[in-house]
Amino acid sequence: TIRPVRRSYYDPSSAPGKGIVWEWENDSGTWTPYDMDVGITIQRAYEKQHPWVDLSAIGFCYVIDFATMGQINRQTQRKRRVRRRLDMCLLVMSVKAAAGPGTAAPQPRKAAPAPPAAPKPPLPAVGPKAPDGVAVVRGSLKPLAAQGGRRQAASTPALSSAGASGSPPGVGSGKAARPGLSTLNRSHLQRLAIAQSRVLIASGVPTVPVKNLTGSSPVNPALAGITGILMSAAGLPVCLTRPPKLVLHPPPVSKSEIQSIPGISHSCRKTTKKQAKKGKTPEEVLKKYLQKVRHPPDEDCTICMERLSAPSGYKGPQPAVKPDLVGKLIKCSHVFHLHCLVAMYNNGNKDGSLQCPTCKTIYGVKTGTQPPGKMEYHIIPHALPGHADCKTIRIIYNIPPGVQGPEHPNPGKSFTARGFPRHCYLPDSEKGRKVLKLLLVAWDRRLIFAIGTSSTTGESDTVIWNEIHHKTEFGSNLTGHGYPDINYLDNVLAELAAQGITEESLAQEKD
Repeated sequence: TIRPVRRSYYDPSSAPGKGIVWEWENDSGTWTPYDMDVGITIQRAYEKQHPWVDLSAIGFCYVIDFATMGQINRQTQRKRRVRRRLDMCLLVMSVKAAAGPGTAAPQPRKAAPAPPAAPKPPLPAVGPKAPDGVAVVRGSLKPLAAQGGRRQAASTPALSSAGASGSPPGVGSGKAARPGLSTLNRSHLQRLAIAQSRVLIASGVPTVPVKNLTGSSPVNPALAGITGILMSAAGLPVCLTRPPKLVLHPPPVSKSEIQSIPGISHSCRKTTKKQAKKGKTPEEVLKKYLQKVRHPPDEDCTICMERLSAPSGYKGPQPAVKPDLVGKLIKCSHVFHLHCLVAMYNNGNKDGSLQCPTCKTIYGVKTGTQPPGKMEYHIIPHALPGHADCKTIRIIYNIPPGVQGPEHPNPGKSFTARGFPRHCYLPDSEKGRKVLKLLLVAWDRRLIFAIGTSSTTGESDTVIWNEIHHKTEFGSNLTGHGYPDINYLDNVLAELAAQGITEESLAQEKD
């Protein structure tokens, strides 16, 4: 597959130009950086001392509140913490080009049993820009404790440069010096880097993951080995380790090990398009949820932004309702033009339900526009991280590509379905089974997925998640979509409630 790439330039006065990063706290309690364009928008509002910034103008339904340093989802009202930080410093180290005739390269040698005290090599220079032939390593540096430094000096192979002043060849050994790094092959460099890392780990030095240390390209392990040798020679507390592995799926499970879930009938559920209720006009539907207001309050209608005492400002297709009539929703008491509410209903799913545009209170049974598909669920004999006392509920969603219906963004146009089947995981606990039962209601009401634009790939007319988060990592939490996550079950219950799905919904479905 060939995809285009591009290089972006950011003004030095912008957030990335200043090294400023805005991050949000994910479900696992770790921090995830915003996309660059989002961070620039947030920083611009922050510098202008705005109390908050609405990200809907750039396609995200979030509001950033600078007073509380929080992110608020405008649809679910869920809040997350955000933070602003300066990016990590750049450590610059000079590295000579490929060795040739007459070019000296660092050479490893065995440490003498009692090496004489030698002056420490100078620390690498720190600067904003690295010239040609210079390796730049990004990291956070902490000084070694004195005891740790002594352990490292006693157990780490010392380094010398051929012909360097104050370090005559062959010190501490009567044998000839080993070949320079330029003559070592990939396997030698890799073994040397790993040995150096083990010594640093044993001495309590913080580790810095380096990707592709065992990759197929000889460049990555060579650079990793040289970097480790140079940094340890300078006395810097950094070692090379392999990054943690992404574990998306559990170990293989045979059919005989898969169990049905007690208290839940069947192990598979299909859904097709539900037809909207016919026989009632929008005016008849809304009449159940509204009270007429004879004397409108002196405030704006939050749909058309005109005064309630004036006619509706809606300019689209005109409903069969007088534009100056005003109604109040019976549960939340918010007031709108009837004209505006009928127009909003006609532009929605027309399923007999209504959601207050101000507080999101749901009237009736809300349904979505999820395409047809299949949902499977069962128990597998493996435990999730953080839930060692129970087995795991595995959910498998499968939605094929197809053609959009009249309720979708582009009726008659085909849509894609990337990443299916999608595997999701819940602990087989009492609360985990409760979440599953509510997810089944959400599936039947077509609220798990929707058709729209992917926030990950930017692809339009594709199947996307619909504001109900799922855990798709089984044995890790590198992306924030795995375990352990002590707050996940409570968070997803709140997201289901925001879609009108609670324990009361279970009784409604039985009825």
